[in-house]
Amino acid sequence: MNLAIELEQETDGRWIAEINELNGVLVYGETRDDAITKVKTLALRVIADRLENGESLRQQIESLIFEAV
Repeated sequence: MNLAIELEQETDGRWIAEINELNGVLVYGETRDDAITKVKTLALRVIADRLENGESLRQQIESLIFEAV
């Protein structure tokens, strides 16, 4: 499963990172790297929560690759 991380810098300097493939996975970070770390952490939590609750995912997960775009 490849997950694209979309990044944008706000006018106040904060960074927004979002993974569109996972609804609700959007975070703010003080730096670009901080935002990437936080969004990866949240994505893993969301995936784990869905699997624990028996929810289906769009794709079968055999590996997980994050790509910042």
